[in-house]
Amino acid sequence: MASDFWLIAGLGNPGKKYEGTRHNMGFMVLDQLCERWNVGLHDHKGLALAGRGMMSLDGGTAKIFLAKPLTYMNDSGDAVSSLAAYYNIGTDHIIVIHDDMDLDFGRIKVKNGGSAGGHNGIRSIDRSLGTNAYSRVRMGTGHPQRGKDAHEKTIGWVLGSLPPAQRKQLPDFLSDGADAVETIIFHGLAAAQEHYNAR
Repeated sequence: MASDFWLIAGLGNPGKKYEGTRHNMGFMVLDQLCERWNVGLHDHKGLALAGRGMMSLDGGTAKIFLAKPLTYMNDSGDAVSSLAAYYNIGTDHIIVIHDDMDLDFGRIKVKNGGSAGGHNGIRSIDRSLGTNAYSRVRMGTGHPQRGKDAHEKTIGWVLGSLPPAQRKQLPDFLSDGADAVETIIFHGLAAAQEHYNAR
């Protein structure tokens, strides 16, 4: 029987040089959730920093695992699938938080399944779980100017820091991302989509 825990994974790259970059949006939202729900993270098989806790909201209670893969973005699936298997968590109780260049900075979209959209972390998770039927909280970062050297520009963009105006908005944006995760858990995917996707 599947566990009643929720696994919430925030994607990013470990290490000082990646802190605060667009690609670490998932890590940053996860840090918010750790702070809110007083969850400490510890090493899980060298694959992730993970911690267990409880959320209590709107009269409901949920048991949670919060996780930051240490595998670097392109192998995020190794960490997520290992945790899901170890704790027997079904895909209907997995939420992945990640950056998304196809959304303007500050926009959030909630979805279940769908294409990886060129995101290597999501592609890795789809492959490792053998399915894309898990929930995703997509945190918009906007896109660099397209054109010549598009691939190099994209890498520089996702691994780049936010400009001052966006850094100022970041705390509210991350807080909204954490709220979106809680909405999925306590009110369901459809309610989260209705609330966030049209904003």
